[in-house]
Amino acid sequence: MTRSATTPAATPALRPATPADLPAVEALLTASGLPLDGVREALASFVVAEADGALVGVAGLEVCREHALLRSVAVAPERRAIGVGRALVARVIAEADARGIPALYLLTTTAERYFPSFGFRPIPRAAVPADVRATAEFRTACPASATVMERPC
Repeated sequence: MTRSATTPAATPALRPATPADLPAVEALLTASGLPLDGVREALASFVVAEADGALVGVAGLEVCREHALLRSVAVAPERRAIGVGRALVARVIAEADARGIPALYLLTTTAERYFPSFGFRPIPRAAVPADVRATAEFRTACPASATVMERPC
């Protein structure tokens, strides 16, 4: 069987992000229209997807004392709709569960229909705990019009 020119050659492998991944993570987030605020500081708890020697996806877990923020979920266009994003989000949720985090939060302007399949539900901004509201993403990076969602762990 031959692969078409648009079929990705390798299944991406998920792994923890390293400091060396920062430029590729930032490039992928920028290309996806996502903010970079706080990425450098939270990179140690990010997960990346790598295939054919290239970073093709990213998802972040930003731990905020007691709670955490799921952030910076992005997949390279040629790897979308084949499960890379789903695998990244599931890995971050599993990490939050393993750490005993009671609830995971996110902000989105485009994916409010995607995240309910992972157990997230919309909540009012005022219901978000103070430790999550103190993040750069919550304070300045995402607009006030972003949908806020919560997933109890």
